[in-house]
Amino acid sequence: MAKAAARKRVSAGSSKGGNEFDAFLKRYPKTAEVDVFVHDMNGFLRGKRFPVSEARKLWESGVEMPRCLLFLDPTGDDLDPGGRSEALGDPDGTAQPIPGRLAPVPWADHPTAQVLLQMHDPHLKGEANAGKPSKYCPRAALQGTLARLEKLGVTPMVAVELEFYLLDPSRDKAGQLQPPKNPLTGQIETSKQPYSMDDLDAYASFIRRVAGNAEAQGIPASAAITEYSPGQFEINLKHQPDAVAACDNAVLLKRCIKGTARELGYNSTFMSKPFLHAAGSGMHVHVSLIDKAGKNLFGETGAKGEAMLKHAIGGLQATMAESMAIFGANPNASRRYVPGANVPMSPEWGHNNRTVAFRIPAGGPKARRIEHRVAGADANPYLTMAAILAGIAYGLENRLDPGPAAETGDFARPADPRIPFKFVPALEALAKAKILPKYIEKECLDLYVDARRAELEKFYDVVSQREYDWYL
Repeated sequence: MAKAAARKRVSAGSSKGGNEFDAFLKRYPKTAEVDVFVHDMNGFLRGKRFPVSEARKLWESGVEMPRCLLFLDPTGDDLDPGGRSEALGDPDGTAQPIPGRLAPVPWADHPTAQVLLQMHDPHLKGEANAGKPSKYCPRAALQGTLARLEKLGVTPMVAVELEFYLLDPSRDKAGQLQPPKNPLTGQIETSKQPYSMDDLDAYASFIRRVAGNAEAQGIPASAAITEYSPGQFEINLKHQPDAVAACDNAVLLKRCIKGTARELGYNSTFMSKPFLHAAGSGMHVHVSLIDKAGKNLFGETGAKGEAMLKHAIGGLQATMAESMAIFGANPNASRRYVPGANVPMSPEWGHNNRTVAFRIPAGGPKARRIEHRVAGADANPYLTMAAILAGIAYGLENRLDPGPAAETGDFARPADPRIPFKFVPALEALAKAKILPKYIEKECLDLYVDARRAELEKFYDVVSQREYDWYL
């Protein structure tokens, strides 16, 4: 009975969803399959593929899938973090289509659609959250953080920038990853050419194909540039006043880039540090705050706008240490945080200064915003955004002062000892966090810590090649 009641709640308003699916099929009548998936804590998409004849029921009652899909480790193992899955019988949750996220898959080899889902908690006895968005779902955690900002009368205007590498499908003679072959020369890329127009011309087919595929899926992709290492690119997303939708777009753009790369014979990765001696890949988040009239509050002239901007930065400084396990989400991500690697190594802020963590880009008052430059490209977008907005809310509520802006820049400066840039101490800082749990669902943060701890135990449970080289 409880499960039937929950299904009834899930299907409430499903006629609109059904209409969305029916309208899609009218536009794309040859659709044969529908891919449905949730986004897990590691950034993996996990779900099912339905024949189109069975897909409409998703918009009527959702689809039952194991709740542990939200927190499987990167190899797909359920490590039962904190006894939240196997200890409870590995329960199902109900995943529901997110309105407006049904789209074609242009790179598929036959007519396919896809839709992003949000997990709702299973219908277990004693679970007060049953039938609601899962307390373990990063997307739901971000929704809760946004509610705190709404109480302050402000709305975040946000945009996400993603860096990534294209890779050659074959390995080098030593079995290592290698950059792609330049489409014009046929040679493996060896030089870094940031903002190179020649490289944009060389990879124009890939960039145009990503742009076209993103447009077909309703993803507001924007400018593309070559970055600081061979085969590294950045594609931006347009700013929007819906932080959850902005993170949905980041998730879907990653899938779009990966699918398009495969279509054209490349591999691709958003791994933070795929090459030890080359630039890492980051996820830069731009944030301003607007009022109900849509006015940029950071752009207000005079003391009011300046004070709000500084309070927000002060909050980001205060929460940076607690948030590092989210921004640098795995041991590899920690390798990105080294002096001299074009990554901020302290909680400094500054105007038009890329060496700081919290940059105020050049531009007029209407465009004034904070560029948060800390997170790796493989960080969970929803939790990253939640941590950023939690810091901003904390700064506004407590009227924090960030101190003076950095007047000079130096990527080679030593790491600030107050910030845990290595993953293990970062995880312990999150486990002991005092501020973030006031703004982000504590159950979600606790699960994140437990899942990462279990993952680390497994990560180190191997004899590495270096151990043979050093100790044999």
